[in-house]
Amino acid sequence: MENIKKVILEAVPEAAIEDKTPLTVTVEPNKLRHLVKALRNYAAMPFDYLAMLTGTDEGEMLMVTYLLCPSTDLSKEIAVKTGTANRVNPLLYTVTDIWETAHYNEREVFAMLGIRFINNPDMRRFFLNSDWVGFPLRKDYDASPVKNPVSIESKDIIDTAPRIVEMPDGKLKEERADIFEKDDYIINIGPQHPSTHGVMHFRVALEGEIVKKIDVHSGYIHRGIEKLSEKLTYPQILHFTDRLDYLSANINRHGLCMCVEKAAQIEVPERAQYIRTIMDELNRIDSHLVAWGTMCMDLGSTTAFIYGMREREDILKIFEKNTGGRLIINYNVLGGVMFDIQPDFQSDVKAFIPVMRKALIEYDKLFTGNVIAVGRMKGLGLLSKEDAISYAVTGPAGRASGFSCDIRKHMPYALYDKVEFNEVIRENGDSFDRYLNRLDEIEESLKIIEQLIDNIPDGDYLAKTKAIIKLPEGEYYQRVEAGRGEFGIYIESRGDKAPYRLKFRSPSMAAVSAMPLICADEKISDFIGIGGSMDYVIPDIDR
Repeated sequence: MENIKKVILEAVPEAAIEDKTPLTVTVEPNKLRHLVKALRNYAAMPFDYLAMLTGTDEGEMLMVTYLLCPSTDLSKEIAVKTGTANRVNPLLYTVTDIWETAHYNEREVFAMLGIRFINNPDMRRFFLNSDWVGFPLRKDYDASPVKNPVSIESKDIIDTAPRIVEMPDGKLKEERADIFEKDDYIINIGPQHPSTHGVMHFRVALEGEIVKKIDVHSGYIHRGIEKLSEKLTYPQILHFTDRLDYLSANINRHGLCMCVEKAAQIEVPERAQYIRTIMDELNRIDSHLVAWGTMCMDLGSTTAFIYGMREREDILKIFEKNTGGRLIINYNVLGGVMFDIQPDFQSDVKAFIPVMRKALIEYDKLFTGNVIAVGRMKGLGLLSKEDAISYAVTGPAGRASGFSCDIRKHMPYALYDKVEFNEVIRENGDSFDRYLNRLDEIEESLKIIEQLIDNIPDGDYLAKTKAIIKLPEGEYYQRVEAGRGEFGIYIESRGDKAPYRLKFRSPSMAAVSAMPLICADEKISDFIGIGGSMDYVIPDIDR
């Protein structure tokens, strides 16, 4: 990283660089854009992927951290930090013109911490109503009903976006811009709609049957998980991850466990690593089966949905027999897994593998080769590789656009460096390639499981840990490959038994952020199929 340090110091000589993992750089707000542009345009290794954008209340300062990576090697991370001491009217500069994924992330930071971003074209609060009182992730936030009464009445949707624009003379101007044009014909898809895959609200402007513009509204099931975590111990927080992307519950929980284990220097037994990896891949197959079945049903094939649920039930029975749970299995704990596997776990898993392989052939006969189905997927919802990177769309959707983004390959964890499997990548970036990627990834998961299932070593399945786990003071990151892409965890510890700040990076939020782009100029009838191909899970967004 020595060359990167030179680039940083050439761009901002006064930048404060901390030699830690990841390399951390702190700059003044007026130097932020100059630095990140230099990193973004670094010819040898452009940092063109914004993996995570996190706001924190550091007391005197309101801070924002940008975790950057080159899209060619996600393991090379830089954390760029900046902040403001103005808590009354905190302002920072936007990076939305550098990374498209910053749009919703900056709006989230504004909603939760009150920081407004100069030149962001839309500074409405994401997740919260416009009349919300206070900023929930500030340490001095008063959540009492007296200070912040919760109304049960429906709120009118505001069709103007407030923003702060920097004028050519350097002065700041506050203005409002219309979301839609005056004569636009607008329909609502959601929040109660079977094909929004959760409580999500899309306001869609139409030109005849053609989608002209989409305005995304989220926050209908916001739970305040990140705020709640600040008052709970690390073992108590684990169950929250299961209720984000509930279809990748086991993988999400594995990620949080690893983040805490790395910080607390807890060594996980090898037996537990084998079990965790196998269970993660079963969970990935389970997730992809739901994605496949629901997308097929969105396009009119109820039979395909039933077929997908048939094989998924075999996985859920394995989960239930070994953990007592089905959707939410509460299996990963700090130091390993909660229970040892049952005596017939290996035989059950081995019996499932040929059943799943046979089913994949059936799926192709039933739907993949159907001329009507192909017509409703091929060439629709186009997402280029450059846009996939800029919008931070990962998982099967990102890889369908040619973006190599599998964390298991770029930053191997558990036993992924000990198994052979292919990263499934296609180049067309349409709904059909996203559809095919999930089916192919099921086969790759089966290959991983085959390499591990007969080699589970004897020994402990759970390391001994302290009754009260306190993480050393510092900042910790962990990234894992969930069913919908990169799931990230950021923990800031002050040495206590509860995190000072905890942030979850949602792959579904990135997927939804690309919907206005990939649905523009498509027919409204194709909106549903495109959304199904992106496979977002709304509780993963509404944290």
